[in-house]
Amino acid sequence: MALRQRLGLRRERVGFRAQEISVKLSIPFVAEINGVWVPAEPEREASWELYVELATRISVVELGEDEGLLREALSSLYTVFGTTREILRRYGPAVAPRVAPGNVTFGVLAVNVLNLSIRPLLSRWHPLLTAHEATRSPQVDPVAHERQWARAAELRAEIESVRKVLLALAQTLNEVAGVGDLITVQMPRQQQV
Repeated sequence: MALRQRLGLRRERVGFRAQEISVKLSIPFVAEINGVWVPAEPEREASWELYVELATRISVVELGEDEGLLREALSSLYTVFGTTREILRRYGPAVAPRVAPGNVTFGVLAVNVLNLSIRPLLSRWHPLLTAHEATRSPQVDPVAHERQWARAAELRAEIESVRKVLLALAQTLNEVAGVGDLITVQMPRQQQV
């Protein structure tokens, strides 16, 4: 038996795709989503779309202590909601079929990550950050004002926690889509002439 058959892989036009994968996503303080995923073709396509969305956002990139704005990070996470809803609507019930206990689907993973990880972060921190932003005087730079906020480090820590969940989701989506890694791949540096 060929190696790819023993591993449950098949050759497709975009590469090797797992026929069945084990999923384990830990959402801190809330839940662990785990099970077996046997993705149908619409789930693979939806996985690719959401993977691209996550790979190209702040949401899976580590935000250094003196990098970026908290507002931009929250806004980026908020847009993941709209994109995920759009993908779920476009593919419909095909990405959320009824499955046996212990199995998961694209729909189950996507909705649970939104509702158990991103939504709590946004519902707690969006109003708090908005209230802090409202205290900025016109003479103070918005970046400096945000970095002076007493709760900035706490929010950064929670964003990091959600980032890890989204990164785990993205890695799962990558495996289902059967594509190359777009998140951690490093391009070789060009020599300067």
